[in-house]
Amino acid sequence: MEYRIREPFTKEKLEPLRAGDTVFLTGTIYTARDAAHKRLIEMIENQEPLPFEVKDAVIYYVGPTPEKPGNPIGAAGPTTSYRMDAYAPTLLDLGETAMIGKGQRSQEVKDAAIRNGAVYFAAIGGAGALMAQKVKSAEIVAFEDLGPEAVRRLQVEDFPVTVVLDSAGGDLYQEGRAAYLESRK
Repeated sequence: MEYRIREPFTKEKLEPLRAGDTVFLTGTIYTARDAAHKRLIEMIENQEPLPFEVKDAVIYYVGPTPEKPGNPIGAAGPTTSYRMDAYAPTLLDLGETAMIGKGQRSQEVKDAAIRNGAVYFAAIGGAGALMAQKVKSAEIVAFEDLGPEAVRRLQVEDFPVTVVLDSAGGDLYQEGRAAYLESRK
Protein backbone atom coordinates (compact mmCIF):
# COMPACT_ATOMS: atom_id res chain seq x y z
CA MET A 1 0.00 0.00 0.00
CA GLU A 2 0.98 3.62 -0.39
CA TYR A 3 0.16 6.34 2.13
CA ARG A 4 0.60 10.09 2.36
CA ILE A 5 0.69 11.23 5.97
CA ARG A 6 0.74 14.80 7.25
CA GLU A 7 1.65 15.75 10.78
CA PRO A 8 0.78 15.32 13.54
CA PHE A 9 2.31 11.85 13.29
CA THR A 10 0.05 10.23 15.84
CA LYS A 11 -0.15 6.54 16.67
CA GLU A 12 -3.67 6.50 15.24
CA LYS A 13 -2.40 7.68 11.85
CA LEU A 14 0.48 5.20 11.84
CA GLU A 15 -1.52 2.17 13.10
CA PRO A 16 -2.78 1.05 9.64
CA LEU A 17 0.77 0.92 8.24
CA ARG A 18 2.25 -2.50 7.59
CA ALA A 19 5.77 -3.68 6.83
CA GLY A 20 6.49 -3.04 3.16
CA ASP A 21 4.16 -0.06 2.78
CA THR A 22 5.48 3.06 1.05
CA VAL A 23 4.84 6.28 2.94
CA PHE A 24 5.33 9.93 2.03
CA LEU A 25 5.68 12.13 5.13
CA THR A 26 4.85 15.84 5.18
CA GLY A 27 5.50 17.96 8.25
CA THR A 28 8.08 18.29 11.00
CA ILE A 29 10.67 15.61 11.67
CA TYR A 30 13.80 15.82 13.82
CA THR A 31 17.33 14.64 13.15
CA ALA A 32 19.49 12.91 15.73
CA ARG A 33 22.33 10.44 15.58
CA ASP A 34 24.10 8.53 18.34
CA ALA A 35 25.88 11.45 20.05
CA ALA A 36 22.64 13.45 20.17
CA HIS A 37 20.68 10.42 21.40
CA LYS A 38 23.17 9.92 24.21
CA ARG A 39 22.68 13.54 25.30
CA LEU A 40 18.89 13.27 25.07
CA ILE A 41 18.93 10.22 27.34
CA GLU A 42 21.23 12.01 29.81
CA MET A 43 18.76 14.92 29.85
CA ILE A 44 15.91 12.50 30.58
CA GLU A 45 17.89 10.84 33.37
CA ASN A 46 18.67 14.29 34.85
CA GLN A 47 15.00 15.29 34.52
CA GLU A 48 15.91 18.20 32.25
CA PRO A 49 13.50 19.45 29.58
CA LEU A 50 14.19 18.10 26.11
CA PRO A 51 14.83 20.48 23.19
CA PHE A 52 11.71 19.25 21.35
CA GLU A 53 8.47 17.47 22.19
CA VAL A 54 9.07 13.72 21.89
CA LYS A 55 5.37 12.79 21.89
CA ASP A 56 4.30 12.08 18.30
CA ALA A 57 7.82 12.91 17.07
CA VAL A 58 9.57 11.32 14.12
CA ILE A 59 13.36 11.12 14.48
CA TYR A 60 15.50 10.71 11.38
CA TYR A 61 18.92 9.16 11.95
CA VAL A 62 21.00 11.43 9.74
CA GLY A 63 24.03 13.71 9.88
CA PRO A 64 23.54 15.89 6.81
CA THR A 65 26.38 17.41 4.84
CA PRO A 66 26.70 21.22 4.80
CA GLU A 67 24.06 22.95 2.73
CA LYS A 68 24.94 24.68 -0.52
CA PRO A 69 23.78 28.28 -1.03
CA GLY A 70 20.03 28.41 -1.54
CA ASN A 71 19.40 24.96 -0.05
CA PRO A 72 18.19 24.30 3.51
CA ILE A 73 20.33 21.16 3.91
CA GLY A 74 23.06 19.16 2.21
CA ALA A 75 22.87 15.49 1.32
CA ALA A 76 20.73 13.79 3.96
CA GLY A 77 20.93 10.03 3.62
CA PRO A 78 20.12 7.76 6.58
CA THR A 79 22.72 6.34 8.92
CA THR A 80 22.80 2.82 10.31
CA SER A 81 20.08 2.59 12.94
CA TYR A 82 21.51 -0.02 15.32
CA ARG A 83 23.72 2.72 16.82
CA MET A 84 20.55 4.18 18.36
CA ASP A 85 19.20 0.86 19.66
CA ALA A 86 20.39 1.49 23.23
CA TYR A 87 18.46 4.79 23.32
CA ALA A 88 15.38 4.21 21.14
CA PRO A 89 13.23 2.25 23.64
CA THR A 90 13.37 5.14 26.15
CA LEU A 91 12.25 7.67 23.53
CA LEU A 92 9.54 5.33 22.25
CA ASP A 93 8.26 4.92 25.81
CA LEU A 94 8.04 8.75 26.01
CA GLY A 95 5.79 8.85 22.94
CA GLU A 96 8.08 8.99 19.90
CA THR A 97 5.97 7.51 17.12
CA ALA A 98 8.48 6.82 14.37
CA MET A 99 12.16 6.40 13.60
CA ILE A 100 13.81 6.70 10.17
CA GLY A 101 17.12 5.07 9.32
CA LYS A 102 18.54 2.04 7.60
CA GLY A 103 19.32 -1.49 8.69
CA GLN A 104 17.92 -3.97 11.17
CA ARG A 105 16.93 -3.18 14.76
CA SER A 106 17.38 -5.08 18.01
CA GLN A 107 14.63 -7.13 19.60
CA GLU A 108 14.40 -4.48 22.36
CA VAL A 109 13.58 -1.80 19.76
CA LYS A 110 11.05 -4.08 18.06
CA ASP A 111 9.39 -4.80 21.40
CA ALA A 112 9.28 -1.08 22.29
CA ALA A 113 7.76 -0.22 18.90
CA ILE A 114 5.01 -2.80 19.38
CA ARG A 115 4.44 -1.78 23.02
CA ASN A 116 4.09 1.88 22.02
CA GLY A 117 2.32 1.58 18.67
CA ALA A 118 5.32 3.05 16.84
CA VAL A 119 6.93 2.29 13.48
CA TYR A 120 10.42 2.16 12.03
CA PHE A 121 10.85 3.49 8.52
CA ALA A 122 13.77 2.89 6.17
CA ALA A 123 14.97 5.73 4.00
CA ILE A 124 16.90 5.15 0.80
CA GLY A 125 20.56 4.63 1.63
CA GLY A 126 22.91 6.21 -0.93
CA ALA A 127 20.26 8.70 -2.04
CA GLY A 128 21.12 11.58 0.30
CA ALA A 129 20.77 14.21 -2.44
CA LEU A 130 17.29 12.92 -3.33
CA MET A 131 16.24 12.92 0.33
CA ALA A 132 17.55 16.48 0.75
CA GLN A 133 15.26 17.65 -2.08
CA LYS A 134 12.28 16.78 0.14
CA VAL A 135 13.53 19.04 2.96
CA LYS A 136 11.96 22.49 2.74
CA SER A 137 13.63 24.02 5.82
CA ALA A 138 16.15 23.01 8.48
CA GLU A 139 16.89 24.60 11.83
CA ILE A 140 19.30 23.50 14.55
CA VAL A 141 17.39 23.13 17.83
CA ALA A 142 20.03 21.51 20.07
CA PHE A 143 23.65 20.47 20.42
CA GLU A 144 25.09 22.79 17.77
CA ASP A 145 28.56 21.74 18.91
CA LEU A 146 27.94 18.32 17.35
CA GLY A 147 28.07 19.84 13.86
CA PRO A 148 26.31 17.55 11.39
CA GLU A 149 25.00 15.47 14.32
CA ALA A 150 23.21 18.41 15.95
CA VAL A 151 19.47 18.00 16.44
CA ARG A 152 17.63 19.73 13.62
CA ARG A 153 13.96 20.43 13.03
CA LEU A 154 13.20 19.68 9.40
CA GLN A 155 10.12 20.59 7.45
CA VAL A 156 9.67 17.89 4.84
CA GLU A 157 7.26 17.42 1.98
CA ASP A 158 6.49 14.00 0.53
CA PHE A 159 9.56 12.52 2.23
CA PRO A 160 9.74 8.91 0.89
CA VAL A 161 10.16 6.06 3.37
CA THR A 162 9.28 2.36 3.61
CA VAL A 163 7.76 0.72 6.69
CA VAL A 164 10.22 -1.84 8.04
CA LEU A 165 8.78 -2.45 11.53
CA ASP A 166 5.07 -1.87 12.03
CA SER A 167 3.14 -1.47 15.26
CA ALA A 168 1.66 -4.97 14.91
CA GLY A 169 5.06 -6.67 14.90
CA GLY A 170 5.61 -6.95 11.16
CA ASP A 171 9.28 -6.89 10.11
CA LEU A 172 10.02 -6.33 6.42
CA TYR A 173 13.55 -7.68 6.75
CA GLN A 174 12.30 -10.99 8.12
CA GLU A 175 9.23 -11.20 5.89
CA GLY A 176 11.14 -10.19 2.77
CA ARG A 177 13.86 -12.75 3.41
CA ALA A 178 11.29 -15.48 4.08
CA ALA A 179 9.42 -14.63 0.86
CA TYR A 180 12.66 -14.70 -1.12
CA LEU A 181 13.69 -18.08 0.32
CA GLU A 182 10.23 -19.49 -0.39
CA SER A 183 10.43 -18.27 -4.01
CA ARG A 184 13.71 -20.15 -4.45
CA LYS A 185 12.13 -23.55 -3.70
